[in-house]
Amino acid sequence: MVDLKHSDIRIIDEAFQGDPGYCLNFSDRTFSEYFEDEFRISIDEPRYRAGGASKMNRLRTFFRISNAALAAKVMRSLADYREGVWGPYKPETKERLFGLIARIESGSETARTDALERFTADQTLDELIGSIERDIGADKPAAALDRLHTYCSKKFGHLLDKRGIAWNRDEPLHSRVGKYVKAVNQERQLQDMTQQILKNSIGVFDKFNHVRNNQSLAHDNDLLHKAEARFIFDSVSAVLRFVKSVDTARFED
Repeated sequence: MVDLKHSDIRIIDEAFQGDPGYCLNFSDRTFSEYFEDEFRISIDEPRYRAGGASKMNRLRTFFRISNAALAAKVMRSLADYREGVWGPYKPETKERLFGLIARIESGSETARTDALERFTADQTLDELIGSIERDIGADKPAAALDRLHTYCSKKFGHLLDKRGIAWNRDEPLHSRVGKYVKAVNQERQLQDMTQQILKNSIGVFDKFNHVRNNQSLAHDNDLLHKAEARFIFDSVSAVLRFVKSVDTARFED
């Protein structure tokens, strides 16, 4: 649960409340659909109505009773949605909101899952991400590693498809990553350190193949200790965030 002070609630209201009781421009239907589509959460459940049935009351209750990682993820998502609909926040509002998000994330005992993107309309991908998020929400990172590996395989296959680069399903994950790194280096003049980080990521995913095959639920394996599994999950997620930033920049020149 997230320990929110009255000042934190005022920040949330400032960031997400439209008219009193309303969350941004959502109707009851679109509010429910947003949580279902983006997070596989039923915001209409009775537990979220403990503080009142309005959309903002349900949102406040959701933030109070959710784990820190999920609460921060939803805040970031709603902030992106809000700016897409109404334009940028006032600088002081954005500073307060993202300061709150940073404080929530710094106190989180569970891993972050914001590196996972629904990058294509695919029911299998939705189920895959949902499964990872459930395991992480339950603080079971070792159980999530098999599906994280599958997610990465799909993600880098998608990145290669976007570039028209041939690959096949028999290729190991690190081979797909290697092709992606080569393509990015040809597309952009990257800084030396950026190139080195991308190059090092090939080795990270090579080792991840071993973890997936021998230390995850992919087979009848002994699982990693939770602390080590969390470290691996966080490290792979950090690479995914970095890849996302590099790939996004491709379209900003």
